[in-house]
Amino acid sequence: MITRHTPVASLTAALFSFMFFSPASALEVAQAQNAQPSQGQVDNNGAMPAISDQKIEAFAVAYLQVDKVRQEYSTKIEATSDAAAKKELETEGSKKMVEAVEASPSMSVEEYSAILTAAQSDPTIAKKVQAELQKTAPAQQ
Repeated sequence: MITRHTPVASLTAALFSFMFFSPASALEVAQAQNAQPSQGQVDNNGAMPAISDQKIEAFAVAYLQVDKVRQEYSTKIEATSDAAAKKELETEGSKKMVEAVEASPSMSVEEYSAILTAAQSDPTIAKKVQAELQKTAPAQQ
């Protein structure tokens, strides 16, 4: 059997631990297989290009949308006892997470993943993201 590796297929694998991952983790796994340089990723010298405030804002909006999907599908998965149905919900949830990022203005899945990775490794970026999430979250409700 030949397996094509797509972001959705990668997310499905990541979602086996769906409830234990943050909304960003599933997308991180998807991007690990697509290690193509894009805006916001570390360059060959190991330096992180500056991430604009606009990109941090777009990331926060996308993150909150992905989190809504995660919460919705976590509830559905918890309520299902059938293993095949759970797997189907995991696949569906992972697709919806990717769609949530793709539907976010000014944010690609690659940029989302790059900012997430940067926030996990750079406390300054993490603080900016956290501040933007707190500012954006009330507006999303």
